[in-house]
Amino acid sequence: MFEDLSSKLENAFKSVTGQARLSDINVAETVREIRRALLDADVNYDVARSITAAVKEKALGQGVVASVTPGQQFTKIVYDELVRVLGEEREEITFSQTPPTVILIAGLQGSGKTTFSAKLAKWLKDQGKNPMLAAADVYRPAAVDQLKTLGGQIDVPVYSIDEKDALRTARESVAEAKKNARDVLIIDTAGRMHVDEHMMNEVSEIKKAVNATEVLFVVDSMTGQDAVNTAREFDQQIDFNGVVLTKLDGDTRGGAAISIRTVVNKPIKFMSTGESMDTISPFYPDRMAQRILGMGDVVSLVEKAQEQYDEVQARKLQSKISSNTFNLEDFYGQMQQIKKMGSMKDLVGMIPGMSKQLGDSEIDDEALKPVEAIINSMTIDERRKPQLINGSRRKRIANGSGTTVKEVNDLLKQFNQMKKMMKTMTKMSKMGRAMEGLKNLTGQQKLQ
Repeated sequence: MFEDLSSKLENAFKSVTGQARLSDINVAETVREIRRALLDADVNYDVARSITAAVKEKALGQGVVASVTPGQQFTKIVYDELVRVLGEEREEITFSQTPPTVILIAGLQGSGKTTFSAKLAKWLKDQGKNPMLAAADVYRPAAVDQLKTLGGQIDVPVYSIDEKDALRTARESVAEAKKNARDVLIIDTAGRMHVDEHMMNEVSEIKKAVNATEVLFVVDSMTGQDAVNTAREFDQQIDFNGVVLTKLDGDTRGGAAISIRTVVNKPIKFMSTGESMDTISPFYPDRMAQRILGMGDVVSLVEKAQEQYDEVQARKLQSKISSNTFNLEDFYGQMQQIKKMGSMKDLVGMIPGMSKQLGDSEIDDEALKPVEAIINSMTIDERRKPQLINGSRRKRIANGSGTTVKEVNDLLKQFNQMKKMMKTMTKMSKMGRAMEGLKNLTGQQKLQ
């Protein structure tokens, strides 16, 4: 996420890095490079101009604080401006005092509305709510079946009818939610390939009919400036309450995320980074600004970890690491927990400096599959006591997992190296080394 923009902004700061003071010349050069980086990232032109004008004014209007360098101070100025443009404060969903709270999901076809609807239902369920989904996307083939499948995965009921009547589906779903004491109703509406009058009228009618508490507009982040233009048209027609950024784990340049808050003057409320039902996060402007500037997002990383680990599990794991009894069965369990936290690429982006170290190397979640296959081909005793695995066992494990003896040997060697490293890990600041160990276990290029 934002790797290219982060890299270009870092290069822009080189004009003031190492300088004794901020001057008209180095500030002007840096601001010019920042503007170029923002425009290359598909940031709206007016927004990019506003950001750089504010940065230049602040940079020239203050002296360098004695305890920091000009480069650090300039980074802080840009960070503050990005936070302002992204919305400053986290904005929550508004809940109705009289249940159910009705949340209407709108957006173009292919933006990820249906998947997000299910993700939001799971997220609300994890927050203690009792949600229900309604399948009002009655035009896209298999859209209703898709929502029912996702609802089954997260154990949330989905209301639908056999007729292609979105308005009736929405109306009846409200009554059904009340009947079954569901305190939140999420209505997935139909999208089109482009904004059209029929689409707008239907969403507007549904909004009025169900007295929607919240209307969330889902934006595909990979569409860049087009996403911002579409959001503006939607807002003029249906006056939505907030924005959802999806596919932020894709090849996105970041322009939509930075521009949309300013252009439509509506808060970004959620972000989504993958297909898994757990890959949804509330949007925090300050954390996003940190990630754009390559500072990572340790707070979100810790929160994701806390969702998967309870205190008892954490203590048991720490005890095993400290006593050097951490085995392949434990490691397999940790892999499954990490997969629940989100994509490896997204997690690595939360670790300060890690994206820079990785450079252009790809982090592919599929690379974990051979590792899982090898461990699954071991007996329980072999997982718990890897030292039992001799030559004949290695050959059997390789045949059973569809891998080679060399791959089995590499896994065992790298696992032993990781065990030694993990024993010394006692602070969060060393998490980057753990990611390096995990990346080596997938057979990818070792971090330098």
